[in-house]
Amino acid sequence: MDYIYCTPEWLEESARVYRASPRYQEALKRISTRIFYRITADSGWGIDPDIIFGADVTKGELNDLRFYSEQEAKEKAEFIMAASPQEWKLILTKDHKFLTDFMLGKIKLEQGSKVGVLGLAPYADTFIDAVTQVKLVFQDDLNPQQLNEYKEYASQFRSRLGV
Repeated sequence: MDYIYCTPEWLEESARVYRASPRYQEALKRISTRIFYRITADSGWGIDPDIIFGADVTKGELNDLRFYSEQEAKEKAEFIMAASPQEWKLILTKDHKFLTDFMLGKIKLEQGSKVGVLGLAPYADTFIDAVTQVKLVFQDDLNPQQLNEYKEYASQFRSRLGV
């Protein structure tokens, strides 16, 4: 099944796959963090305003993977990193490396310490792999009708979730 990027279904299925895959928990067993990702607004992608999702991990165990409101993210996140949807697509499709783009400033650190992010960087590929086990469809791959349907759906779930 295909999952559209920036939907609750994508995050729910990614969390299910992560929890069902002991290899992710084992690979990240030294990680305890609350790391959040801001996808900056881009009306052409149907993302307006910014949207934030985050992962809460304790010793490799995924406690939560979902969208957060701005206020909740700022209160709960150890790290908040921001980039355009196009940049995140490059990371999630593995066309770019997280660490390289972070060091080049393509991914901005909004909250938390750079040293802390660099400490997590060796685990970035594992986390990226975990959230891309499902087949992702990005908004720039949708036809105009599908994009309009996504925009309508995004408006509904964002209102429902308060994000």
